[in-house]
Amino acid sequence: MRSGQVESAAAVRRAVTQVGRRLRAERPAGALSGTKLSVLSHLYRLGPSTPGAIAAAERHQPQSLSRTFAELQVAGLISRRPQERDRRAAVLSITPAGREALVRDMADRDAWLAQAMDIFTEAEVEMLRIAAGLLERLADPPVSLRGVAGGTVAGRPA
Repeated sequence: MRSGQVESAAAVRRAVTQVGRRLRAERPAGALSGTKLSVLSHLYRLGPSTPGAIAAAERHQPQSLSRTFAELQVAGLISRRPQERDRRAAVLSITPAGREALVRDMADRDAWLAQAMDIFTEAEVEMLRIAAGLLERLADPPVSLRGVAGGTVAGRPA
């Protein structure tokens, strides 16, 4: 680990937490919950998935998302069908209405963020764009780094 990396990590964590909190606060009343948006986003990005795969990707227990899946289905935002190989298992897909709801939510937050970024120079906005790309890479690490905690991988120093 490089010198100052822990301090940099703490600064990034604080900033990401504050921006996330602000983005949540800027969502209109009656907007979908964060959990529902996470499910819709997962299905939008990765396509049809089983409830278990979604739960694992979102770091939830499948049982804790059962109600969310049911509410999204009743609202017509996702559909459920039996899995081809195991008819007892379900596969969830985002519906056109679900895609519209997700796109609308993203557009609202993007509009707020774009306006908030008016305080920055063009160079600073470009730095934020570069940082966003780095944060996306950080949020979805290569398989070889998943499960890394406390600087170790499977009990070995990272």
